[in-house]
Amino acid sequence: MTQTARRRSQGSNRGGRPATLTPERVVAAAVEILDEEGLEALTMRRLGAHLGVAAMSLYRHVPNRDALLAEVVTHLFTEAVIELGPAEPWDEALTRFAGAYRETLLAHPHAVPLLATHPVDTDRGLALLAGLLGRFAASGVGEQDALTVVQSVAVYVLGHALAQVGTPSGTAPAQATTDPAATAFYDRWFEAGLAAMVSGFERRLAGDDRPTR
Repeated sequence: MTQTARRRSQGSNRGGRPATLTPERVVAAAVEILDEEGLEALTMRRLGAHLGVAAMSLYRHVPNRDALLAEVVTHLFTEAVIELGPAEPWDEALTRFAGAYRETLLAHPHAVPLLATHPVDTDRGLALLAGLLGRFAASGVGEQDALTVVQSVAVYVLGHALAQVGTPSGTAPAQATTDPAATAFYDRWFEAGLAAMVSGFERRLAGDDRPTR
């Protein structure tokens, strides 16, 4: 039995009828399709078939495909949220968040173009990042400055992941490279760029944004 078939089997009860749909099941199934078949394949009709239900029944949980994609984006972004220590400095917390976000993106390569073009809902994103933003506040960094730093790093992570995945939505299947040399190259590139961004913001927030020699 294939992995997909096994999931479908587990999604039905013993009488052979589909298990009760929930918003969580709908979004999880959407992520499965996205991972296995790509963004273009993620339609309401395809999702209904994957869940063994009529597409119309999905509209009780998500009003349309755009709303579904927004839920998928939030679901995946949530995977990158990290546990923070009570006294963890913002630079360390930010670096760990960036690494976790990159891991999430590379684990779902088809989702990289989606997150690059469908930002996380502002209110939900702020709620998910409350712990990270709190580390800035604990260091006396203002909210707007903290948001600028976090958003800048998040965009860097997305752009770097898109470069590594290398294919936009709707073209050849996206996948993170498995060549060890290429992976090591991208890792070094990512870490060097991230370190430069974080140290640059540290200097800027400290009031010393003069270029280094």
